[in-house]
Amino acid sequence: MADPDAAPIRVLVVDDHRVVRRGLRTFLEIQEDIEVVGEAADGAEAVERARELRPDVVLLDLRMPGTDGLEALRSLGAGSDTRVLVITSFTERRSVVPALRAGAGGYLHKDIDPDALAAAIRSVHAGHVLLEPEIARALLSNDTDGRSGRSGTLTEREREVLALIARGRANREIARALVLSEKTVKTHVSNILMKLELADRTQAALWAVRNGLAE
Repeated sequence: MADPDAAPIRVLVVDDHRVVRRGLRTFLEIQEDIEVVGEAADGAEAVERARELRPDVVLLDLRMPGTDGLEALRSLGAGSDTRVLVITSFTERRSVVPALRAGAGGYLHKDIDPDALAAAIRSVHAGHVLLEPEIARALLSNDTDGRSGRSGTLTEREREVLALIARGRANREIARALVLSEKTVKTHVSNILMKLELADRTQAALWAVRNGLAE
């Protein structure tokens, strides 16, 4: 539920189709806690508008003429507090993985239910990493990362931390949930990645889903 006293979440809508931008704006503008502050039709304009408007969340299409969404995402991630939620028709692994590695806070298919989209914006704005189940399955179906690691090498506390990572929780939330300091959580995360031979939190989350720790 939205906090009536909180500032609205400022959103920039980026898509090369005007009809899509208009549809997203029309729906989002009826949300009490979301404010659409601008639109962009390609990646270059997205970067320019994001620097000008400083939105909290950018809704970003990936496939656009000229500067595409992935290139824009890499630029938006440099020294910015803006969170990026990719919303696209392309959900194959070769599209999802580069976007996540470039810093996307979430990845959704364009046919998502409107109310679920609003909830996704709120979740990404809160610092969570968000993947639709269909997209997570697509990653897992071909994912080979993390297979060499063994859950038996993790302590019980590390398994608890990993389960919360898989649910998209940030370090601060994990610390609060497990009554730990953020520094201790960071240490646990580093140990998890080292023990399971993983590169980042996204791989850790996928490993947890594969091994039944994310239920």
